[in-house]
Amino acid sequence: MTLAGEVAIVTGAAQGLGAAIADALAAEGARVARTDLAGADVELDVADRASVERAVEEVASTLGEPTILVNNAGVNRIGPSEALEEERWREVVEVNLTGTFRCSQVVGARMLVAERGAIVNVASISAWVGMPGRAAYCATKAGIVGLTRVLAVEWAGRGVRVNAVAPGYVGTPMIEKAIAEGLLSAEELAARTPAGRIASPEEVAAAVVFLASPQAAFVAGATLVVDGGYLAYGAPARASMVPTMRFL
Repeated sequence: MTLAGEVAIVTGAAQGLGAAIADALAAEGARVARTDLAGADVELDVADRASVERAVEEVASTLGEPTILVNNAGVNRIGPSEALEEERWREVVEVNLTGTFRCSQVVGARMLVAERGAIVNVASISAWVGMPGRAAYCATKAGIVGLTRVLAVEWAGRGVRVNAVAPGYVGTPMIEKAIAEGLLSAEELAARTPAGRIASPEEVAAAVVFLASPQAAFVAGATLVVDGGYLAYGAPARASMVPTMRFL
C-alpha cells in the first residue's frame, strides 16, 4: 500500500467527493480522519479557527501527527452577480478559500516542524471558466489555485508538498441535486465533455491519492485537471461531433 503509515485529514468528508477521497486514502493504507460539520469521525468547521485547531489536536492524539491534508470542504451559492448578497459572497469565500488557507496553515505548521507532509486542495475547472451565477464559487476556486502555488513555493524546500486537483463535473449529491432541479442537464454535460460523460467521485479521488503519495514526490504547486477534456475542448459544436478525416 502506497500510504501505509500516513495519517490523513479530509475536510468535508461526510458524503460525496470527500467521502470517496477518504475511502481511497484508507484503501491505500492511510489512517484517515473524516471531518465535517456533522456525520463524520471528527467535527470540524473550516470557517472556525478554534474548531480547526481542536479537530487537528484530536486527530494528532488519536491517530498521530497528520502527514496528509485534503482541503475538500466547499459550498456554492448560485445567483445573478448583480443581486448576490454580500453575506452569501462572504460565506462562500470563508468556507472555500479562507477555510482552505486556515486548515493549510494549522496543519501545515505541524508538517513543517516534522519536515514532511502533503497537502492537496480541491479546486475546480471553475477556476478557469466563467460560469453564470457562480461569481463567488469561481473566484474562490481560482483563489485556491493561486494559494496552492504560493504555499508550494514556500514549503516545498521544507518537506511539505502542496498541490491541487481541479475536477470537472462529478457525480456527487451536489451535481445530482442541480440536475434534479433543472439547473444542469446531464445530457448536455455529457455532450460538452469529450469523454462523453461526467466523472465518478472515485476517479477524482484517485488523482488525490496520487498527489498525496510518494509517486508524486517531485510534484509541487501543480493543479491536476480531472475533467474528461472539458477545459481543452473549444470547438463550436458538441464534443462528439468530430469531422470525418479528409485532406484538402
